[in-house]
Amino acid sequence: MSHVIVIGAGQAGASLCAKLRALGFDGAITLIGEEPVPPYQRPPLSKAYLLGEMEEERLYLRPASYYEENDITLRLGTRVREIDTKAQTVTLGNETLSYDHLVFTTGSTPRTLPVHLGGELNGVFTVRDLSDADAMAPYVTAGKRAVVVGGGYIGLEAAAVARKRGVEVTLVEASERILQRVAAPETSNFFRALHEEKGVTIREGVGFETFTGPDHVNGAVLTDGTELDIDFAIVGIGISPASNIAEAAGVEIENGIKTDAQGRCSAPNTWAAGDCASFPWNGSQMRLESVGNAIDQAELVAENIMGAEKDYVPKPWFWSDQYDVKLQIAGLNIGYDRIVTRKTEGAVSHWYYRGSDLLAVDAMNDPRNYMVGKRLIEGGKHPAPELIADPATDMKALLRA
Repeated sequence: MSHVIVIGAGQAGASLCAKLRALGFDGAITLIGEEPVPPYQRPPLSKAYLLGEMEEERLYLRPASYYEENDITLRLGTRVREIDTKAQTVTLGNETLSYDHLVFTTGSTPRTLPVHLGGELNGVFTVRDLSDADAMAPYVTAGKRAVVVGGGYIGLEAAAVARKRGVEVTLVEASERILQRVAAPETSNFFRALHEEKGVTIREGVGFETFTGPDHVNGAVLTDGTELDIDFAIVGIGISPASNIAEAAGVEIENGIKTDAQGRCSAPNTWAAGDCASFPWNGSQMRLESVGNAIDQAELVAENIMGAEKDYVPKPWFWSDQYDVKLQIAGLNIGYDRIVTRKTEGAVSHWYYRGSDLLAVDAMNDPRNYMVGKRLIEGGKHPAPELIADPATDMKALLRA
């Protein structure tokens, strides 16, 4: 009987196992995860869960009973000790399992600050898994003082939650503006104004120098000499692909675990999907860090394990919740040279163009225009920028053009 072993029990791993069963795969499936809980949603950790608005069980992607009912063996709280891609075996402690197909869905890990900068002091947190959120929750209370290091979406979402709980928040971003790596100045300006209106102090163009405290963090020093008295800190300086285990097994690494267009790795009968995996796109190995990519790529790999021979064509979409604003993003804005702004009552969207080509859209509380933009981008349609900017334009008509 064929055996598929999936290493990494997150969104991608759970999606792949479910898709295999939906496609009629009747062999053995083993899903291995280091955390002691079933696969769960990560985005709510820094939002609804940390706010106390969502219980742990509601985070689970599927009830624990689903895996038993679908004959998926869950190995939770388990580390992989060794992988032998020639013998096609995975060793867990003293137990060795044989596989016919091996899939890496190991996700990503948060970048941390080094020990000499106080990165390991008590009260310094990242927000990546359930234990992180649980450890941070007692600190996120009214009257506490926090510094958030990093002005990307991770940092901004953490700042929003802390502020909603009454924490005094200073956010530090070394670049000249928040979201500089991922968004246009117009989107940065929107979220800067939002956070400042809610009482967050934003320091742009100022770097973080060190945390202070004998054991528990009690201060932060910035590169301009500013010293902040704090009760805790949140570090949101990005994530890295969790590719160490694949690299140790001799699997080729390039911007994560390198795959071909169908999700295959360099070792025989080995695949990868999700945050950890890079795939060929426009002459380089691209990696997308999103729930949508984790699901789509994992399901494609499941199909290809079943013999579909399909290439992965990404349809990027992302979202971020901050206060009462829902940001929805479609497409990739790489190489844009023009921003077109569309405003409607209570909503705004920024449309990224390169020449006359529509690349991406950022929509703030604007789900209708987000959906139109997403469908335009996926359909390869490029409406004139003037039409997007004109509030009189019937956006749905653009889909029929």
